[in-house]
Order: sequence, then structure tokens, then C-alpha cells
Amino acid sequence: QVQLVESGGGTVQAGGSLRLSCAASTSIGNFNLMAWYRQAHGKQRELVATIFSGGSTSYADSVEGRFTASRDNAKSTVYLQMNSLKPEDTAVYYCLGATMGVNYWGQGTQVTVSS
Repeated sequence: QVQLVESGGGTVQAGGSLRLSCAASTSIGNFNLMAWYRQAHGKQRELVATIFSGGSTSYADSVEGRFTASRDNAKSTVYLQMNSLKPEDTAVYYCLGATMGVNYWGQGTQVTVSS
């Protein structure tokens, strides 16, 4: 069974940085795409960044220019580098891997940005 495990969350002051990791139990080349989502308390889960199989990326307007998604195929890991963090970035961040019409989710990692 495919597993995705996020790590790297924590508490940081506004303006700081964090790097999230998502380690897959299978080669990430098996996924058509991987993505990062987040869910703030009381809000719907929202798409933050997408990494396509060809390596291209796309971002939500709210994080464009501050967040960078990347992948390391050799480590079967994708990353989300988050810079210039704002209190409104506070949320649980989830990793998604999509393949053959099936979505796999990680358990999430909490990111808290204090003002």
C-alpha cells in the first residue's frame, strides 16, 4: 500500500521559513502528479502547489513567489520550501500523490506562524 509521510512542520515567527518533506513508500515517478494542500482550522482544504510528472510546478496565488515545490526522485521525496511565512499560512499541510485515478494522502503536518 502506498504511504506518504510528511515532516518538517513546526512553529515559526512571521517572516521565517520552513521546509516540508513528503516521503513516499514507492517511487514518486509512479505518480502522475504530486501536490501540497493545506487546511486551516474551520476552513476547507485548499491546493497550495502542484508538481507535475514532467517537473513543472504551479502555485496558488496566495503563495506564489514565497513557496517553492520540488522533488528528489532518488529519495522518493517531494519538498515545499516556505519563505516569508505569514500568520495566514497557519494550517495543517498535506501531501497528495495521484496515480491511475487514485489519490493518496499523507497524515499532515502542522505549520503555525506566529505574529
